[in-house]
Amino acid sequence: MLMHRFALEEVNTKLKILNEEFQFLHDYNPMEHIKSRVKSFESIGAKLEKKQVDITPENARKYVHDISGIRVSCSFVSDIFKIKEMLENQSDLKILRIKDYVTYPKPNGYRSLHLLCEVPIFLTNRVEKIVVEIQIRTVAMDFWASLEHKIYYKYKQEAPERLVNELRDAAKIVTELDDKMKNLNDEIEKYKFEQEEN
Repeated sequence: MLMHRFALEEVNTKLKILNEEFQFLHDYNPMEHIKSRVKSFESIGAKLEKKQVDITPENARKYVHDISGIRVSCSFVSDIFKIKEMLENQSDLKILRIKDYVTYPKPNGYRSLHLLCEVPIFLTNRVEKIVVEIQIRTVAMDFWASLEHKIYYKYKQEAPERLVNELRDAAKIVTELDDKMKNLNDEIEKYKFEQEEN
């Protein structure tokens, strides 16, 4: 668990540096919020039980890939892919797997970009490679995902069909909102550029 905490500190620092540098170079902040957590022993155990394997540290490392998790919220869908590109350019961070639920949403409407990354932790006598899951989504997507999680937690994964349909409809509205915000931002950028030209 200590290794996972160290891994989160490494990646958090990396994201903060990238965000500040981007702000300095482009006068724009692609990351609104960064939240991180290490999964609890109970959650890890439950996940291993679900996979029907023994609850051991070795199995946790082998089968549970989101023990260390970071969620990055941004304003626009384009920011999601900017952040992904910045992370891909980091020589000490290896991206093992990408799940693009932004371009290809889940059937329930969930949208987010998941990167499974490997980060080296330099200790006194060795280097440990730890896996960190980074989820990148817009603020609107994050609001929807948070609500969906609360509903499924309250109904113990068995939400009534009416609520499932309402959530799916809300996901469509979130997508429309993200598109509208992008168009507004493009208009503002175009206006700023024209003003500078004049």
